[in-house]
Amino acid sequence: MSLTKWFGENWVDISRPKKGGGFEKCGRTKAGKKKYPKCVPAAKAARMTPAQRKSAIRRKRAVKQGVGGKPTNVSTFAKKKGRRRQKRARRG
Repeated sequence: MSLTKWFGENWVDISRPKKGGGFEKCGRTKAGKKKYPKCVPAAKAARMTPAQRKSAIRRKRAVKQGVGGKPTNVSTFAKKKGRRRQKRARRG
């Protein structure tokens, strides 16, 4: 993805839904200093289920923010926990 496209996207804060639908624009001016925003492009936010949004917000807020003066990023979607394949015992 080009940086130009990245800046051109409409970024929203999925932790602040609007009453009529959609989400507030990304940023912390109205969110206050208590809760950290979880920002994603509006198109991605629209495709996410409520459980996925809740999970992303919880993971973002569980991590210490601003370490070394840099913003903290977390993955938008949790990694899937797959079943491990067990080795079969050889019959001999």
